[in-house]
Amino acid sequence: MKCPYCSNPESRVVDSRPSEEGTSIRRRRECLVCHKRFTTYETMESLPLVVIKRDGSRQTFDKGKVLGGMLRACEKRPVPFDTLEAIANEIEQSLQNQMDREIPTTRIGEMVMERLKLVDEVAYVRFASVYRQFKDISTFMEELNKLIKEK
Repeated sequence: MKCPYCSNPESRVVDSRPSEEGTSIRRRRECLVCHKRFTTYETMESLPLVVIKRDGSRQTFDKGKVLGGMLRACEKRPVPFDTLEAIANEIEQSLQNQMDREIPTTRIGEMVMERLKLVDEVAYVRFASVYRQFKDISTFMEELNKLIKEK
């Protein structure tokens, strides 16, 4: 690591600790020439995820869109924001752990619905109605009946 003060390439690590979020490691270093200290952060490199939309187009995965969809489904429901954020993080982590770099929106939608069903059934039905594009009341009722039978 190059010293920001004298550009010497040699330094020693004085202290290491995880960052507050736990996604990186904060290191205090000391230059072996000028003896000044500086901080570096080490983060894991992640490969971008590509989402394949229904129309065949592709775009990079955006956890904010997943969270936004769940927020709309949970509007005026007693679901804490922290719970939805944890679900979005869990889904992103699960997708990152898979070998596939291209994920169809259908898989993401199913993952969201699995988790929403456990958190709030009304939010689940709201999300499913948009995601599965219910055409009429009968398809809506079919989904409700499936939910009732599962209980």
